[in-house]
Amino acid sequence: MSKRETYEQKTEALLLPLMERHQFELVDVEYVKEGGSWYLRAYIDKPGGITVDDCEVISRALSDLLDEQDFIDESYILEVSSPGLGRPLKKDKDFARSIGEEVELRTFRAIDHQKEFTGILKGYDREKVMIEIENEKTLEFARADIALIRLAFDF
Repeated sequence: MSKRETYEQKTEALLLPLMERHQFELVDVEYVKEGGSWYLRAYIDKPGGITVDDCEVISRALSDLLDEQDFIDESYILEVSSPGLGRPLKKDKDFARSIGEEVELRTFRAIDHQKEFTGILKGYDREKVMIEIENEKTLEFARADIALIRLAFDF
């Protein structure tokens, strides 16, 4: 397991009791390097949406726990936020909640000269995702080939 994965898993383990206590959902944890700085990000949600105050409560509690555990070697910036409108579908519960919804799907490599698809999420399993595009045609994508899948949103 990579250092990044270890940090994400340990942070998730610290967050889960906080999520339960506050009745929030932990959407994702990521440890990434951007512009020369490391970021530890936690995305949280709840029915009706997360507020800035919710993020502050979790950020303060998580920061204290991270200071106590002190398992991250590099200096980093801690961010706790809502997953936002372009929430990616990563876990089975995300897919289950989104069946019948319109999604945007991006592949790593072009399929029939195309890398971006929009359609209705029809199904999924551990290996693949199915979306229905125009003309009621269903396309099947191997999960390993999907760079990003998220709920579509119109402005």
